[in-house]
Amino acid sequence: MAFYEENPGQITGADIVVGIPTANEVESIAVTTARVDKGLSEYFPGMRCVIIDCDNHSSDGTREAFFAAPGTTPRLYISTEPGVGGKGRNIVNFFQRARQLDPKALIILEADIKNISPVWIRNLGTPILKGAGFVCPLYVRHKYEATLTSSIIYPLFRCLYGRRVRQCNVGVYGFSPKLLDSYLNPPFWSEMLDNYGADIWMANVALASRLPVVQAIMGSPKVHRLKDSYLHLPVFFHEVVGTIFDLMQVYQDFWKQVKWSKPTALFGTDLQEVETPLPVDMNTKRLHEMFIEGFDNYYGLWEQVYGPMVVPKLQEIRSIGLQHFSFPTQTWMTILFDSAVAYRWMSPAERKNLLDGLLPLYLGKVLSYVKKTERMSLQQAEDYIENECMIFEENKPYILKVWTKGEGG
Repeated sequence: MAFYEENPGQITGADIVVGIPTANEVESIAVTTARVDKGLSEYFPGMRCVIIDCDNHSSDGTREAFFAAPGTTPRLYISTEPGVGGKGRNIVNFFQRARQLDPKALIILEADIKNISPVWIRNLGTPILKGAGFVCPLYVRHKYEATLTSSIIYPLFRCLYGRRVRQCNVGVYGFSPKLLDSYLNPPFWSEMLDNYGADIWMANVALASRLPVVQAIMGSPKVHRLKDSYLHLPVFFHEVVGTIFDLMQVYQDFWKQVKWSKPTALFGTDLQEVETPLPVDMNTKRLHEMFIEGFDNYYGLWEQVYGPMVVPKLQEIRSIGLQHFSFPTQTWMTILFDSAVAYRWMSPAERKNLLDGLLPLYLGKVLSYVKKTERMSLQQAEDYIENECMIFEENKPYILKVWTKGEGG
C-alpha cells in the first residue's frame, strides 16, 4: 500500500478514476492534470470522477503543483516511501487505492505528454463503460517511431495472443476493474516491471485475460519531452523484451491454443482532424555500425543459440553492406522465436547476455526496415509491417515445435 496519502476531499468512491504516475514531474503535472480535469468534466459530467497522482516521493514540488492545477475534479495524492522508485511501484499503488473506490472505469496516463487532449479521456474511458476490458490508444506515428513495437512487440503479440493491437507499449490505457485482481495478484513479477517493463506487462496481462479489447483513435501523435533515443535503449530493450519472454512462459497454455489473429475494434473514428506526426531522423550509418559490432562481441553466442540455419544467413547479411542492406523477415522471426526458447532455460546472467546479443540484431532489423520503407508513405509502411506480421503468424507452428522440443517433448 502507499507509504503516504493526501485525500483533502475525503473521497471514498468514484465512477471513473484517472491515475498519473509521477517522479519529479513539476514541469508537466499541472498542465496534464488540468487537461484531464477538462476531459472528465466535458465528457463525463454526470459521473463521480477522481484524479490520483501516483508519485515516487518527488522532491521538486510535484505534489503541490498537482493540487494547484486548475479544475474542479477531486484529487488524491499517494506516494511510495522515500528511496522506492519506478513506474511499476506507482501503478501497483494506483491499483490498490483505486479498487477501494469501486470504480466503473480506470485510466492511466503519463505525466509528461505535452499535447494531451481532453478527447483522449473520452476515448479511453467510454469503451470501458460500454463493456470493454482494455483500451489501447492508437496514435498517429511516424513510420520510424517506436521501432521496437513494429519489429518485436506487434508481430509477437499478434502471433502469440491473436490480437491485432498496434501500440501495446505506450503507457496510456483505459481498463476495467475486472482486471484489478489480475494486476494485484500477478502470476509473475520481476524488477524489470518496476520500470520500463511495467507498460508491456499491463498490456500482456490484458491480452491474455479474454476480455474485450479496443483500440482508441487519438487523432494526434504523442509528444513527450525530448529524450536521447540511444541513451536508455539497452536498459529499455532488456526490460521490455525480457518481460515479453518471461510472460510467454506464464501464458504458454493460452498462446499455444491461439491460431491466427483477429482485428480489434476501433473507437474514436468520429475524430475529424488527424495531425501529422513529427519527423523522425534515423542514423543508418550508426545502426549499421552497431549491427556489425555485434559480430565481434556475440558471434559465439549466436552460433550457440541460433544454429546452422541462421548464422550463415547473418554472415550473408553482414556482407551486403549499408547501401543494399536487407534483413529477411523469416530470419528475424526465427531469431526471435529461438531467443524466447533459449531465454526460458537460462540463468539470469545468461539471459542478460542473450538480450545483449539480441540488441544489435534488432538494430540490424530496424536498419533493414528503414531501407525498405524510406520511399514509402506512412500507409505503405504500415502495409509492409502487416505483411511481416503475417509471416510470423504463418510460422507459428515453428515456435510451438521449438518450445515443445525445449521441454524434451
